[in-house]
Amino acid sequence: MPEMKTRWDIFCTVVDNFGDIGVTWRLARQLVAEHDVAVRLWVDDLRAFERLCPDIDITRSQQWQQGVEVRHWPVDWQPAESADVVIAAFACQLPSPYMDAMAARGQPPLWLNLDYLSAEDWVVGCHGLPSVKYKNVQKFFFFPGFRKGTGGLLRESGLLERRQQFQQNAEAQRTFLQGLGIDRLPGAQLISLFAYENTGLASWLDAMATDPMPTHLLVPEGRILGDVERWLGVEGLMAGAVHVRDALTVQVLPFVRQDQYDLLLWCCDFNAVRGEDSFVRAQWAGRPLLWHIYRQDEDIHLDKLEAFLTLYTKGLSAPASDAISGLWRAWNAGEKMTDHWQSTRKHGPELEKHAQAWCLEQALQDDLAAALVQFYVNWI
Repeated sequence: MPEMKTRWDIFCTVVDNFGDIGVTWRLARQLVAEHDVAVRLWVDDLRAFERLCPDIDITRSQQWQQGVEVRHWPVDWQPAESADVVIAAFACQLPSPYMDAMAARGQPPLWLNLDYLSAEDWVVGCHGLPSVKYKNVQKFFFFPGFRKGTGGLLRESGLLERRQQFQQNAEAQRTFLQGLGIDRLPGAQLISLFAYENTGLASWLDAMATDPMPTHLLVPEGRILGDVERWLGVEGLMAGAVHVRDALTVQVLPFVRQDQYDLLLWCCDFNAVRGEDSFVRAQWAGRPLLWHIYRQDEDIHLDKLEAFLTLYTKGLSAPASDAISGLWRAWNAGEKMTDHWQSTRKHGPELEKHAQAWCLEQALQDDLAAALVQFYVNWI
């Protein structure tokens, strides 16, 4: 008889954005494709999932997508057998009957809390430690991260090679962009903007509009559109809209699925991203970036921002480090961006080389899916 595949259950609650489902969907697919395990992905909001995976049928409680068994996580839980590995993504609370099913197994499952990404020092010390226990089932902390002693970052096999080939192929880039209705302006820097609402945006748009270098700004549909509308003095921006003000061309794009978003990041000279999933993908693009971190109570997100900047700016000259750090801090405080953007543009060549070096440095670590599988192998 063929050996049974190890069964994994990943539980995801969609809070108010696409980061949680973006990370878990990407992880589920990679586990199936590269590690030959069976994965059930439990999601409480299939409508949000549909934006990332348009093939999803939001009326079905069970379906298969790209080798992953997608299950709707209902309010009224129906009995289900526990898997061998159970991942509660981002500290979501598992259904009580499912926890009882975990405890009823002859061999308890490996129970992991897949936590949020952080560059803070304490993460290394807490990664892999036991957390709470439910009856005979022990839960462990699992932290993604940027250095040894953490769980690494999500990175599919061959990703950087595919990215490099694409970035060296001008025709492939042109074909992809034209498929989204984009004709790249000759001589213009191409920038993507995916962000939460931000009062600092107007000053950044002003800076790009008055810059000697023309800018083609690509804005996927999302929460930042309201701020773009106010700056343009228009209402009802939708995918396909193009507005020109002096040196700045603003173009609204449809919300794209994950594989297309990677290609978009790879095409751009600079990427503004938000949350966790797009933040990691922008780093794999090997291009300078601007991160809009998810806001948390008591501004504790700013500690995470500073921790990342401390790691990311190592190796940069002091002026370049000050430029990109100042830009990130102003953006996340909703403050004026003009001077910081001019400084960042001035140090563009150094920041471009640094972004590529950072990407290669991070790729030396095991990727998150491989680290999870190895943790399970060591635990058995």
